[in-house]
Amino acid sequence: MAPTNRTPGKPPKESPVEPFKRAVTGCFKAIAGVGEFEVVFAAERPALGPGRVRLPEPPRRFSVKDAAIVRGHADALALRLACHDPAVHRRMLPTGDTAKAVFEAVEQARVEALGARRMPGTKMNLAAMLADRYHRGNYADITDRADAPLEDAVALMVRERLTGEPPPPDAPKIGDLWRSYIEDRAAADLARLSDSVENQRRFGEIARDLLASLDMGEESGLDSDDDSEDSDDSSGEQENSGEDGTAKRDESDTGTAEMEMQLSEEDLPDSASESEAAPPAELPDGSELGDSEEPAEPWQPRPPATQDNRGPEYHAYTTRFDEEVHAEELCDAEELTRLRAYLDKQLSHLQGVVARLANRLQRRLLAQQNRAWDFDLEEGVLDPARLPRIIMDPTAALSFKKERDTDFRDTVVTLLIDNSGSMRGRPITVAATCADILARTLERCGVKVEVLGFTTKAWKGGQSREAWLAAGKPATPGRLNDLRHIVYKAADAPWRRSRRNLGLMMREGVVKDNIDGEARDWAHKGRGARPEARRILMMISDGAPVDDSTLSVNAGNYLERHLRHIISEIETRSPVELIAVGIGHDVTRYYRRAVIISDAEELGGVMTEKLAELFDEKAAAPRGRLH
Repeated sequence: MAPTNRTPGKPPKESPVEPFKRAVTGCFKAIAGVGEFEVVFAAERPALGPGRVRLPEPPRRFSVKDAAIVRGHADALALRLACHDPAVHRRMLPTGDTAKAVFEAVEQARVEALGARRMPGTKMNLAAMLADRYHRGNYADITDRADAPLEDAVALMVRERLTGEPPPPDAPKIGDLWRSYIEDRAAADLARLSDSVENQRRFGEIARDLLASLDMGEESGLDSDDDSEDSDDSSGEQENSGEDGTAKRDESDTGTAEMEMQLSEEDLPDSASESEAAPPAELPDGSELGDSEEPAEPWQPRPPATQDNRGPEYHAYTTRFDEEVHAEELCDAEELTRLRAYLDKQLSHLQGVVARLANRLQRRLLAQQNRAWDFDLEEGVLDPARLPRIIMDPTAALSFKKERDTDFRDTVVTLLIDNSGSMRGRPITVAATCADILARTLERCGVKVEVLGFTTKAWKGGQSREAWLAAGKPATPGRLNDLRHIVYKAADAPWRRSRRNLGLMMREGVVKDNIDGEARDWAHKGRGARPEARRILMMISDGAPVDDSTLSVNAGNYLERHLRHIISEIETRSPVELIAVGIGHDVTRYYRRAVIISDAEELGGVMTEKLAELFDEKAAAPRGRLH
């Protein structure tokens, strides 16, 4: 037995960070007003889920500043539980991605302002958390409005109005770049927010007015009975707030609420990079589900299928800098080999699970391809197994056989993987591994597979934006970024020669913005005429199209409306079967065939199951939504 330095009868020495974790856990539960709640610390993005919260792992040797940052994250999420009603939020949430991001940021600013107003200690913790976030995000170096997120600018201005506190030291440039634009259009709405901070519903109505003033949506579409609720301030307060001003709701609502602080991997404490070799997981945007009896009514209703979703004529300012490139052209062979080894190492535990699912898919496919024959026919192919009968009895007639027709058709499957920055970390690692295993499985079954990815060549516009600036910023430039469409595996390339290419997704700097509409169109058109009788296009994504450079000079839903148009064209006019898998993102509002998963590790099972359903002719016939 190995020797031990521990004195018999004495408990093992406790790490200095453990008492701090217990204190943070107790404070979280007290502020949130919950009893039984799981609080975990991990080197991943802070997130709030059903009955569970994840907070950043404190550094092993943490300072007073580090402690305040961790406590700030805990306080922000606790206040979200205590002062936020997900049912009200769900009914008022807009559908456009930019509008939704601003609305979410403003609501988080409200709940944090409530805590800062009532508890000086919480106010200091939140200030430390925000200062650390903007410092690590290099926001002090921003000089162009296209580089400054609008949601952050609005949230900082709202926080300033609600608490009287100046922005964090590294954040003023964000506000300065957008301040004149926002105040010229929505100064009156900003001024009204402070009086309604205790009432989430009324605050949300003002926030929606603010979005309308900023030209981020159409009419808010409030129900007619909203006005009657506004007529009585006291009744509105009682409906949405408790005695202390926090939102009332059942614990079941608490359990179903899920939100995520918007952090990059640089926002985590130093221990995040020390405790785990892999990049931190990128969690999906949280969806807030209340138990309200009223159906959720979006601010901007989904347009009917017959409506033209292109909006303003979609175009690119220039396509001169766009590229379609093979993965091996973006990285040398030695680095690709190293990245592929890293990919295999990170998800070695997932290989067995997905491989079993893939084997199940293979058995189903091979079962459809089994050859079957009819015997003892009067015409067809001579049956050699019956020839001995002819020798024994020369008067016996010849026996023929004929192969039965099978329903299985020649098929090519395209896996289109979102290579945007929000996929960085575990989602894209899991997507790459699942694509690897499924491609091998389908190839063994005689099904051609191509694996594609889409992103942009640069953040915030690249050469397209530079050309636009040099031309004097002409109006309505359209798409204002350089596309990069990546071919990881061509349909006719054997997998053994392409498997290494998927390691490119692990390379830092590859994933950037995502312009989904043109990517769908590119994948749909393919790289040449295909001889296969059947084409299946599977899209894997964790969000809607986002490109700050384009959206800063066009309508807020410019990219989203083009995406809807492309999807509608494929689903209604093309023989290609389109299916989407959303990682923490509601893709059912875009696609007829769609499925949502909450965790990237569910991806392997969902991909194999949905492909199996599509290959089953009985399941593939209806073009309805998948569940």
